[in-house]
Amino acid sequence: MKKIEITDADFREFMRIARKIHFFEQMTVGLLEKILAFGMLYECKKGEKVCCQGDEGDSFYIIHSGNLSVNVKKGFLSFSKKIAILGPGDFFGEMAIVDRSPRVATVKCEKDSKLFILLANHFDEALKESPAFADDIKRTIARRKFGLKQQG
Repeated sequence: MKKIEITDADFREFMRIARKIHFFEQMTVGLLEKILAFGMLYECKKGEKVCCQGDEGDSFYIIHSGNLSVNVKKGFLSFSKKIAILGPGDFFGEMAIVDRSPRVATVKCEKDSKLFILLANHFDEALKESPAFADDIKRTIARRKFGLKQQG
């Protein structure tokens, strides 16, 4: 992945997408802007892995452009199973970023993509400042973990 400079247009798109993400709904606009100001923009090439199942969870991703596949491997000797294709406006990494648990899936670029990335320490700050946001993100994580168990 290569870090690229965020233009004003990119930041506006970042804000537009983030406002549509369910677990950001409980955040005030001021808190959302504060968190997103720490966001970084990266470009990834087709075939590049963004994160691997079992890796430490330390960041959250919002897809600006491109498509990424989500793959889960059940056991050491099993093949990985593609469970989803994500595109612009989709996000991933919220489960690991909150509780720092290992990644539950491998995410790989299906074509050249751009991703907004937020680091865990910035989420920690948001959770302290907004108890409603913390509760909402915990519910989102519980739903996602249940869904992954059902699909796996």
